[in-house]
Amino acid sequence: MTGAVLVTGACASPGGVAGIGTAVPTPGTESAAGSPASSVTATLPEATPTPAPRTAVDRPKADPPVRVPPPKVSKHTYVFPVKGCSVTYESRLLVLPKTTIWAGKGCSFVSPVNGVVDEVNTKNRWKPSTDRGADREGRFVTVVGDDGVRYLGGHLDKVALGIRPGLRVSAGQVLGQVGNSGNARSTASNLYFAISWKTSPSLWWVRRGMVKPWNYLDAWLKGNPTLSPREEMQAVMNQTGAAPRCFTLCASKPQPTKKPTRKPKPPEPEQIPLGGTSAPASGT
Repeated sequence: MTGAVLVTGACASPGGVAGIGTAVPTPGTESAAGSPASSVTATLPEATPTPAPRTAVDRPKADPPVRVPPPKVSKHTYVFPVKGCSVTYESRLLVLPKTTIWAGKGCSFVSPVNGVVDEVNTKNRWKPSTDRGADREGRFVTVVGDDGVRYLGGHLDKVALGIRPGLRVSAGQVLGQVGNSGNARSTASNLYFAISWKTSPSLWWVRRGMVKPWNYLDAWLKGNPTLSPREEMQAVMNQTGAAPRCFTLCASKPQPTKKPTRKPKPPEPEQIPLGGTSAPASGT
């Protein structure tokens, strides 16, 4: 009996569609048309706005990069001091503030800037027995540039014909040929390159280098021909003075003592006459 009641109740329950509710009419109530009154409730989903179509944007193509020349640091134009040859060089401090530019023998050493030839040494005076500091660079040429800086090229094989003190030269003008004169005679050919300021020839230790040169060589070789060492040179000179003392590799080897070539004559023996007095010899 209980099961029959449950089935009957289930069949009599209002049916409906999802979201729509139906109610059983109350007995005795009818619509005007004679149909049972009904109440319908509908729940509609919210309308989703349709996204507006995106408008394609044509971006303008970028212009090619503009080549900007390197900043002009000075009014002077510089060139790398070795011309027409492959080179390598030291970019670190070894003993002195200078560098060794390795290049083939006979390559051209050229003036780095417009200027005037200062010193010229066409003779290779260096000897391992004495190792004089003033002779260690062998054959060399120095130029005092229009920038006020002195440039040295040493270990030359030859000095170019006509190069003499007081001669006006231009940047890139050949001053000599790379070699291994001086104390480089047991090494490969190279150029001893140094930057300093003009001094008396007696202060040879200034000539051999006071300013580290490799930053300027990098610039002159790789596209900035106006980077000048003048400011750094002036700062170093203000710090050390225009005529500083020598502190590194200053002493030469002692000169060998020359042995006498002739033996001194022995002193003649003193002749003392018999009797203790001297008397003229009498002939018989």
